Amino acid sequence: MIDPSEAPLVLEASHLSKSFGAVTALVDVSLQLHQGEVLGLVGDNGAGKSTLIKILCGFHKPDRGQLFFDGKETQLNSPIEARALGIQTVYQDLALITDLSVFHNMFLGREPRKRFLGILPLLDNRYMREQTIIYLKSLGIRIPSVDSAVARLSGGQRQSIAVARSIYSSPKILIMDEPLAALGVREGRLVLNLVQELKRRGDVSIILIAHNYAQIFEVSDRINFLSGGRIVYDKHTKDTTVNELIDLVTSGYKLAPEPA
Repeated sequence: MIDPSEAPLVLEASHLSKSFGAVTALVDVSLQLHQGEVLGLVGDNGAGKSTLIKILCGFHKPDRGQLFFDGKETQLNSPIEARALGIQTVYQDLALITDLSVFHNMFLGREPRKRFLGILPLLDNRYMREQTIIYLKSLGIRIPSVDSAVARLSGGQRQSIAVARSIYSSPKILIMDEPLAALGVREGRLVLNLVQELKRRGDVSIILIAHNYAQIFEVSDRINFLSGGRIVYDKHTKDTTVNELIDLVTSGYKLAPEPA
């Protein structure tokens, strides 16, 4: 397996800064993501994580700095443009319709249709159901039935379905915003196993945002730590430890660069 650090860059953010009125959210942030890499993004509340990912997925435009996708400078004006480039984001709220079945949620907004009697367009439920079964099985996702309403699934199963739906369109980059929040150990394990499977495949690069450092270290190739709108820590997980990161946090981020 190729070391992700030696793989080509798929995304590079260079010297991003962003303010909202008098509030500075990001200061000179540079970030790199390699093909097939899992990048753990951590930091306290208010550190700038949400602002950074909203820039990367087209919700916000930076005040300064540049974005490069596959080596080409890119300006993202909307999430639609980001998705067109192959950047998908899974948020905490999941955006699933809980009253609908699993297979309807998998194809939400892109439902295939067939014609009844060659005239009336109808949803091709049989195709969606069959494809959902095949795809979830390929990812190792186990649920009682694809006919089940999402409301009947556990939190970990819902997260897994949200991730599966996002990667069904074969994105190059998947941003996972706090997928482990509010999940118990067993449910969180479902999501971590899915990240491990995607990492094994190596065909999607992942930015994983979480507060649990041990879980982040378990699946990430590299860790970026944000503090005060700056990336103050960028290390490969093989070259560091959870305790080192915790020491950095408890010491008051002494590695953070001083403002110019």
